[in-house]
Amino acid sequence: MVRGKTTDENQTVKTILAFLTLMAAYTASVDAQSLTRVRESQIIDSYTAWIGRDDLYNSSGARLTKPWQIIRQDRANYHAYGIRDEGDEDDSFFVDSANRQILETMLENGTISRNAQQMILRGNVWVSVKIFGRGDSGDYLTVDIWR
Repeated sequence: MVRGKTTDENQTVKTILAFLTLMAAYTASVDAQSLTRVRESQIIDSYTAWIGRDDLYNSSGARLTKPWQIIRQDRANYHAYGIRDEGDEDDSFFVDSANRQILETMLENGTISRNAQQMILRGNVWVSVKIFGRGDSGDYLTVDIWR
C-alpha cells in the first residue's frame, strides 16, 4: 500500500506497475528474437556446367529421366568420379555428397523452366546453377540454360 493513497488508487498503481513489467519483459524478448533472427537466403555458390552424354546416365548405366537426377549426376561425375566436360566449373557446395542428395528438394523449392527441363533431359546444353541458402546450408536452386 502506498501511503496517502486510497485502496482503489493503490490497486491502479499496482496494475500499472504490473503492465509496465510485462511490457519490459516483452520488449526484451522481441529484441532478443530480432538479434537471433536468421537472414534471408542468399546466393552461397554458383557454377556453369555442360550437360553431356555421361551426365544422362547413372553409375549403373541406366538412363536418367528427371532433370534433377541429371544435374545431380553431373555434380557426382565432377566431384566424385572425375568425369568432367570441358568448361565445367567447380563449386564448393556439391563437393559434399549429402548436399547432392538434397538436390531434388532444393530444386523443388527453387525454379527451373519447363523448356530448361526438356533441354536438360536431351543433354548437350549449358546449365547455370545458383545455390541459395544461409552459411553452408542450402535452401533452393535456380537453374537456367544457355544455348
